[in-house]
Amino acid sequence: MAGSNPSPSTQLNLPDLLAEADIKTLLMVLVTFDHDERILDECQPYITGAWDYMENIPSYLREKIITRLADLLSDINAGKRPRTATPTAELLEKMMSTFVGQPIPSEYIPLTTQQFSFPLIPEARGKHSGIASRATKSDFKVVIIGAGMSGICAAIKLKEADIPFIIFEKNDAVGGTWYENTYPGAGVDTPNHIYSFSFEPNHDWSEYFAKRDEIFKYFEAVSEKYGLYQSIRFGANVTDAVYDDEHASWKVTAEFSDGTREVVEANAVLFGVGLLNRPSVPNLQGLEKFEGPVLHTAQWDSSVKWKGKRVGMIGTGASGMQVGPTIAPEVEHLTIFQRSPHWVTYNPNYHRRVTPGKEWALKNIPYYADWYRFQLFWATADSLHASLHVDPTWPYLDRSLNETNEKMRQALIASVESQIGDDPELLAKVIPTYPPYGKRMLRDNHWYRTLKRENVSLVTERIAELQAGAVITSDSQKHDIEVLVLATGFSVGQVLGPINVHGAHGIDLRSIWGEDDPRAYLGITVPNFPNLFIMAGPNTSPAHGGSAIFNAECQVNYIVQALQILATGEYSAVDVRKDVHDAYNERVDAQNAKMVWTHQGVNSWYKNRHGRVFASIPWRMVDYWSWTRKFEPGEYNLR
Repeated sequence: MAGSNPSPSTQLNLPDLLAEADIKTLLMVLVTFDHDERILDECQPYITGAWDYMENIPSYLREKIITRLADLLSDINAGKRPRTATPTAELLEKMMSTFVGQPIPSEYIPLTTQQFSFPLIPEARGKHSGIASRATKSDFKVVIIGAGMSGICAAIKLKEADIPFIIFEKNDAVGGTWYENTYPGAGVDTPNHIYSFSFEPNHDWSEYFAKRDEIFKYFEAVSEKYGLYQSIRFGANVTDAVYDDEHASWKVTAEFSDGTREVVEANAVLFGVGLLNRPSVPNLQGLEKFEGPVLHTAQWDSSVKWKGKRVGMIGTGASGMQVGPTIAPEVEHLTIFQRSPHWVTYNPNYHRRVTPGKEWALKNIPYYADWYRFQLFWATADSLHASLHVDPTWPYLDRSLNETNEKMRQALIASVESQIGDDPELLAKVIPTYPPYGKRMLRDNHWYRTLKRENVSLVTERIAELQAGAVITSDSQKHDIEVLVLATGFSVGQVLGPINVHGAHGIDLRSIWGEDDPRAYLGITVPNFPNLFIMAGPNTSPAHGGSAIFNAECQVNYIVQALQILATGEYSAVDVRKDVHDAYNERVDAQNAKMVWTHQGVNSWYKNRHGRVFASIPWRMVDYWSWTRKFEPGEYNLR
């Protein structure tokens, strides 16, 4: 994790170490220090995109960058140059645009200087507002529900702000989904160098897309480093959260694994339970008749012996695309039951390991890790957003949204054809009819290679019923199965899960949201539920890409500012105004109506049963960052 300071390898000199690092990132470091725009101009024609492999910088320029940077770093280590640098805002904008191969608006400069610690002239530097510690009432307390990624982030920032808290966690360890999901092949499909807190980067990842164990260990280590364990009550399943109007406080009830119950009174409650928390089990006729083991990917039983067996897997989403290729080489036969095809993108980094030179650069070269994090942010997030808007004049709206989206579609199809184009029947089964990004974009984990294996079958007919040792499909075919894997995702409509939440005057949150229609201002606060804050709430899922951790940090920044108003005793209740909440959600729906997720040919977990998109955020990351940067008291009822 951050903070280590290893020495360069004794077997490699500095230029050799630099040669293993990303040349584009080294270019940014060089220009950060020497402000040489000429070398930016020389390299610009050879940079075609944000990912590290999207460049063809010629060898003579690579050698120039490495030689000059090696000299510069040697001078810094010898004390001949300062370790800080201050490019102007204009130069920084040019550097960012050159780095990712496309123009980046100046509005991203405050975000990048704050999130990625870029050096910049002081008057342009972006900062979170109101996060510094302020005087707190001695009896003030916050209850955080959940010790997953969001809860950990919130706890760290509350601790920095000297706001007391306790955490109720239903499991016996931190990590949330990364503790619970242990299925074979489990890992991130977001690059892990950005799937880590900006204030606690990890430079020790072994791969660019890390597997579950490394991610879980990261959250364990962060929790240990920031002293969170002493504030966590494990095995605590929260059942009720009830607001007390008279005392402006919350009573939170938890049932512990030993059968005991505890009611804790707190000034505020913060939900960090997340969307991907409760497994979704499909309603399959005859499921209870199946005699073999049934494994949901979110509730994997490692004692079940699946190797050498005939395994059936239902679902080809994110978890299915990870577990399927992982177990296929070790089963007798894998029958994949596809409910609908997904778009799958190939990334050459998905199975790459981090080289020693790259790891050394992240740990030792000033600003290298910051530039690399920005590169991943842009490559996976806002660079894609414009292509996901509907162009009403586009003649092929049944399959794509606009010219850029169509080009994306054709590129994705070409990638699939390059792998299974010699099998027209299989190819027809896996090409979606809806536009790219209509559902979550998946990473190619050797998926198509797996589908071509002799011991793998892809079945697209609907499942009619299950029998003792078989799955029967709608074409009356019997598929013999010994072990059944449910890669069927999560029940996401109930954002706060089964917890009973009652706000001001006893209002039941479930009566407002219904079964699957949650709404909140900025995805964080709800009218008539004072001092209640939600992380990973409605319409905050970054469906166009990016990192959920980025959104979590935005939300925590906003929530801490609100809590400080309460913690100082200035007010006892903070309650979002209904008109503010309603106007925001009208904007959410109006914007989502212009986006790919509302496409009529798409059914996804982003939508509720009425077709409303309740999960996805329809705006760019920079927009959400801007709106959550400063808590605005005027949007709330304060009393």
